[in-house]
Parts: sequence; C-alpha cells; structure tokens
Amino acid sequence: MKKLWNRLHNEGATVMDTAPVIILVSFILYILGSLLGEPIAYFITIPLESDLRYMAYLYLWFIGVWIVFLLYFLITKKKYMFGVVGRGLKGNTFKNLMMGLLIGFCMNGVCILTAFLHGDIKLYFDSIKPLELIIMFVSVFIQSSGEELMYRGYMYNALRRSYRLPLVAILVNSIVFALMHLANPGITFMAVINIMLSGMVFSFMAYFFDSFWMACAAHAAWNYTQNIIFGLPNSGIVTKFSIFRLDAASAVNSFAYNTGFGVEGTVMALLVLATTCVMMVLIGTKRKVGD
Repeated sequence: MKKLWNRLHNEGATVMDTAPVIILVSFILYILGSLLGEPIAYFITIPLESDLRYMAYLYLWFIGVWIVFLLYFLITKKKYMFGVVGRGLKGNTFKNLMMGLLIGFCMNGVCILTAFLHGDIKLYFDSIKPLELIIMFVSVFIQSSGEELMYRGYMYNALRRSYRLPLVAILVNSIVFALMHLANPGITFMAVINIMLSGMVFSFMAYFFDSFWMACAAHAAWNYTQNIIFGLPNSGIVTKFSIFRLDAASAVNSFAYNTGFGVEGTVMALLVLATTCVMMVLIGTKRKVGD
C-alpha cells in the first residue's frame, strides 16, 4: 500500500492532499462563496436597470467565491496559491491574457458562425450600449475567473502538487468541472463532454503555458461571446442583455446548434474543443522541450 502511495504521490503528500479531500474542500468553499456573494451582488447591482441588473447579478455573486478562496489560502498559509493568481507564475502576463481572450473568442466564434451559416440560427441586431457592455464584461470576467480559481487555480494546483502524474490534475478538475453543470437547464450528454473538454483546454493553459490568467481570459471570452455578444444560451442560461438577439422560434437542432443548450451541446463544439486541445498539447510540448 505504501509503495503504491509513493508511486502515485509526490514526497510529503498526506491524506489531506488526496483528490477526494481536495474536491470536498473545493465544494465547501464554493458553497460558502455563493452564500457570501449573493447579498454582495444584490447590493452592488441595485443602481442598474432591471434587465442589466438581473444579468450582472448572475455573474457578480462569484465575488464571494473569490473572497472565500483567498481567505482560505491566507488562513491555511497556502502562499503558493497567491502566486498562482498573481505574478508568481511566469505565464501570468498581459500577452497571455490577451491570447486567452483571442482563443476563447475564436473557439466560440467558429461554433456560432457555423451554426449561422448552416441556417440553424437567425440573429438580429439589437443595440450597442458601451457602458452596459463594459459592466457585463467585468461581471462575466469575475464569474469566469471565479470558476477558474476553483478548478484551474486551487483544485488543479493542489492535485498537481500532490500527484506525480500531471494527467491526474488535468483530468480530475476537468471531469468535476463538467459534472458541476449537470443541473444546468437543457443539459445533455454531449454538453457534459464538451464542458469537460473546455476544462481540459483551460487546464492545458495552466500546465503548458504556466498561466492562470490565460485560462481565466479564455473562459471569460467564451462566455461573453456566446451570451453577451450573440445572445445565445450560455450553459443553458439565456441572456436578457446582448448586442445581437436570437430568433428562438426559428432555431433548429443540428450538428452545430442545440436549441436547449446552445452551441456548447453540439458535435461542432466537440470538434472545435478537441482540435484546440490537440493544438495546445502540440504547441505546449514544444514550449516545454524548448525550456
């Protein structure tokens, strides 16, 4: 038993560093964060008009997740985690932040463009309100980075420090990330697979590019493009505020669009995400060899 433990775990790892414990701690912190974040988001969004307030509230309660996780790192003296979210990782640069935004936008943009050209969705222009778009970008970034803090920040790095194989950290946090979306409206088996693959894309950013910031940016761009720019369901949730609007009555199910879950529940998204994973591995492997 001890020999097996030593083969799986890095030196100094304890029972508290095993996957079940790390996952349990993540869930507890997440729940506490949501309880704290909901009243904070409620008061922050009071000055906003109704539709914008509703959308901002859905994202801004992740402020509580940030607060609880950071307090946990401080109390448990996990100093390395402050480096993960700050400038402690060499890949946490402005360049990688911008690269993450571009990757997230392109991945989702390809899926949406395919659905549009194939005739699965019809979009019409609604309006551009710069201030509201900025407020929503900040809100989406807080939500997306809050999820990344839980999965690719704490969970991935805790598993990475405990287990010898990086694949354990990459797969476990990606699978848990997907399973956490099982309660979302319109969820399908394909959607769960695609959410797991998106988690792997973000994990590869953390592993190959040593960048938490890139993962946060890609996640935020994916959500913002889908929800706020094009008005499509984001993980099954439909926006009340967007630049373009979906003609939901004319939308049809196909390889590129799912009427219940949006582009995330499709074969097209699977191909885009799987291709991105392969590219991350190929490019990232060359980077690591070069280092």
